[in-house]
Amino acid sequence: MWVSKNWKDYELLDCSDGERLERWGKYILVRPDPQVVWVGRKKHKAWKCPDATYERSKSGGGAWKESRLPEEWIVNYDSYRFSVKPMGFKHTGLFPEQAANWEWFAPLIRDAGRKIKVLNLFAYTGGATVAAAKAGAEVCHVDAAKNMVERAKKNMELSGLSDAPVRYIVDDCKKFCEREKRRGNFYDAVIMDPPSYGRGPGGEMWKLEESIDSLIRLTVSLLSEKPLFFLINSYTAGLSPSAMGYILQEELAGKYGGNVVCGEIGIPVAQTGGILPCGGSARWQTD
Repeated sequence: MWVSKNWKDYELLDCSDGERLERWGKYILVRPDPQVVWVGRKKHKAWKCPDATYERSKSGGGAWKESRLPEEWIVNYDSYRFSVKPMGFKHTGLFPEQAANWEWFAPLIRDAGRKIKVLNLFAYTGGATVAAAKAGAEVCHVDAAKNMVERAKKNMELSGLSDAPVRYIVDDCKKFCEREKRRGNFYDAVIMDPPSYGRGPGGEMWKLEESIDSLIRLTVSLLSEKPLFFLINSYTAGLSPSAMGYILQEELAGKYGGNVVCGEIGIPVAQTGGILPCGGSARWQTD
């Protein structure tokens, strides 16, 4: 398991009964987490006085209750700065466990000895874009949600990267990749974090487990002659890291060599010393 253990402005204080108790800067949040299947183990004293709690609705969705939070605030990770803003469906605009992946690919970019072009798909609020750009990459940031792309621009500004070579694209990721292929545009690295469910170009529903193979094949076709790395993340329960790793082995290792590794990503729990699993990743990198 890859563990994001170097945060100072984020801390997973405790977890039990389907919930996380987290510190984001100076604010304490309680949020639901389906991985927390153990019960009756709420030991940390902050459970009694969080600044906000996200409660699910029986009819779907949910809302933040008893919130004493500002509209948004800033957290730091290394030299990166991010805006935290609680949203619907329990999100805050940042997935802290992804720091383990930032720590992996940033040195690859810095030590490449050449300019690296990175394609970041389903790029959300740009955590990976910040990390790649800070390491010196040229980044194409693609997400279908305009408001998320705007927040990514803000995170870049907060991190002192307003002038970094980043192209922001609001578009369906699959359609954009198909156009890039026709245009003959290539990239040295791909990062993707596709959702569990989505809608295709014609509005049809798709599941990641059923679409992942074709999606990876399409993005592999956009790699340059000397690709550096390929990273795919998933929070989909029915899609294991090993399954993603198998596809990367088939699509990349045979053509480019290199090696594939896959596993869970997680966050340490301060109260217990354990690790909470938070999804999975598969990584390919060149020799």
